[in-house]
Formats: sequence, structure tokens, C-alpha cells
Amino acid sequence: MNKRIFYMFLRYLFVVLLGIGPFYLLYLFFSPITIYSSYFLLNLFFDAHLDNDIISFGGSSIKLIGACIGGAGYYLLLFLNFSIPNVKPFKRIKMVFFSLFLFFVFNILRIVFLSYLLYIGSSFFYKAHLFFWYFLSTFFVVTIWMFELKFFKIKTIPVYDDIKFLIEKLR
Repeated sequence: MNKRIFYMFLRYLFVVLLGIGPFYLLYLFFSPITIYSSYFLLNLFFDAHLDNDIISFGGSSIKLIGACIGGAGYYLLLFLNFSIPNVKPFKRIKMVFFSLFLFFVFNILRIVFLSYLLYIGSSFFYKAHLFFWYFLSTFFVVTIWMFELKFFKIKTIPVYDDIKFLIEKLR
């Protein structure tokens, strides 16, 4: 078997198995660090208290549910990173950590910003929350991805170049 086809198979097998099987591993890892990081930052500004996944501060409380953790965003970034052909393993690892870290930072800042809106009793809170939920989260995943392509000088197209390669091999 061609070495490139074998590695292509492994890359896609990883993201498919992660998506259908241990997707909860993303939440298992990112839930605690998201909750504790959000709590830490909120505690810098307010006298915050943490009880499992609920952070209370200044008479307000937020419950960080699965959607707040952003597992789908992390998964999409993993898929995009593993669907790029011809990337050396060490560079791919750097790319994965880079993109996941940027999304993590965005997510924590989003939680803190929305918490502040809740704290001040802003009527904008609900609309901002929905705006982040439906638009900005996707926008940030795409922006992180585009920045990553430029930063790591990636010239290949995810999925498409793999399919193109397979079609050429079949001819």
C-alpha cells in the first residue's frame, strides 16, 4: 500500500472515530479547564464562587453546559487539521495545539464577556449570547483556521487534495 494512502487513511480514521466514539473525550478534557479558567478570570473582577459547573458572582450565576465548552468547535478544528495532506507529524501537532489553544482563549473571553453583560443586567445579554452561539463561534473557527493556514504556510486544500490524489491513483 502506498505510504501516503496509509497515512491518509489513519488521519481520517482518527477524526471519524473521535466523532462517533470518544467525542466525550473533548469534553472530558476541555470542560474542567474551561470552567476553572473562566472561574479564575471572573474571580479577578468579582468575588466568584464555583460549585461544580456553576459560577456565581455578584448576585448572578452561570452554568457552563456542554455547548458552552464548545466541543463542536474543537472537533471541527481537529477535523480541518487532520484533513490537510502532506504535513509532517511534528508540524501537525504544533498546528493542532495552536488552533485549539486559540479557540480555547476565544471561548474563555466569550464566557467572561457574556458574564459581564449578565452581571450589569444588560438587556443585550440574550442577543449577544445568541449572536455568539449562532455566528461568532463559527466565524472564530473559520478565522482561526485561515490564520493557521497562513501562519504555517499551508498550500494544500483539506479533503479536496486527498480526493484528487486518490482519483489520480485510480487512473
